[in-house]
Amino acid sequence: MSRFAPTDLAELRDAVAEALAAEEPLEVIAGGSKRGLGRPLQLPRTLDLSRLAGIRDYQPSELVLTAGAATPIEEIDAALAEAGQMLAFEPPDWGALHGLLVSAAGQRTLGGILACNLSGPRRIKAGAARDHFLGFRGVSGRGEIFKAGGKVVKNVTGYDLCKLIAGSYGTLAALEEVTIKVLPLPETSRTVLLYELDPGAAVGRLSRALASPHEVSGAVYLPETSTTALDFLSGMRGVVALRLEGPDPSVAFRREKLLAELGSDCDSTSLNEEYSAAFWRAIRDVAPLGESADRTVWRVSVAPSRGAELGQAISRDLDATWYLDWGGGLLWVAVAGADDCGAAAIRAALRGTDGRGTGHATLVRGSLALRLAVPVFEPQPPALATLTARIKESFDPRRILNPGRMIEGG
Repeated sequence: MSRFAPTDLAELRDAVAEALAAEEPLEVIAGGSKRGLGRPLQLPRTLDLSRLAGIRDYQPSELVLTAGAATPIEEIDAALAEAGQMLAFEPPDWGALHGLLVSAAGQRTLGGILACNLSGPRRIKAGAARDHFLGFRGVSGRGEIFKAGGKVVKNVTGYDLCKLIAGSYGTLAALEEVTIKVLPLPETSRTVLLYELDPGAAVGRLSRALASPHEVSGAVYLPETSTTALDFLSGMRGVVALRLEGPDPSVAFRREKLLAELGSDCDSTSLNEEYSAAFWRAIRDVAPLGESADRTVWRVSVAPSRGAELGQAISRDLDATWYLDWGGGLLWVAVAGADDCGAAAIRAALRGTDGRGTGHATLVRGSLALRLAVPVFEPQPPALATLTARIKESFDPRRILNPGRMIEGG
């Protein structure tokens, strides 16, 4: 197997051009922490972007950072923390979920997170990774250098290619440099807990909290809390957790208001800053399901009003555990035992009894054989599949970059 490790944009272009000339596809990797996502690849050449790293321009006063695409998230976080800033979309660390021997914290890269469009619990307030993606330089599957966006938020003319590249899993372009928007770190963070709630009551609390003026930046429902990462919640069941961030007086005021408005007829408490940070880190990294190493893990995007109903329906048909993030709009499910590890049952439940339900079920953790046997991503309707194929054709007509990573033959 050939391995290319370019050190700059010109070498990156040359590596793609050589693969084109040889008609041998490339597996595009940087830190390697995302190789367990998507369909597995077994290609003759590897394009290793790990040397395209380092912060190249950071203007704290402008809230903008530019870095090599393979810059570790750990390095980005450290630099931002010194200036009192953060990546507001909370890039997750799924190392433990995928059973990596070394935590993915040192392997997660900025370009990888953006290419997969991965976001944590703060998405409900701050937006997804793609919403913070301002610009990039890269090489298409045609072997052509191109760039998009820039270093200011309102710098989009024509097509917003950042939105297209985010979530493309390296199938459209190999990124060399990326520019992102950053935001100030909150002065303090607290978490309101309401517990002993059944799923229906929990969805009502989540909905009311997000509709309130209290600026909730995290909204989760945990039917069970029996995981080492959440041992400080021992004994609690049916937990709704609501995160509040900002100046200390404001957080204290909003916490009391939320407890009064939502906790009057159920058990309630709150977490201090230390436990609050630990809780949301565990949610971000899917720790409530990560300890069940023998279970397949699914990530299901659905209308918030359907999240709990869908979780209950799946657990009736399968040996499954689940919890809700994003105010009910993101359902995490861990499945054991089923022949297809729940693919058919989960997608049937998502469609609903009338076949008209909407949403997306993505296989996040599964064996290599399973990831080859079932669609990892939600199968697209014909019109969308046609559009996707046309986009791939525009950027990579010879199927050089990560072919088959998202769909078979694509």
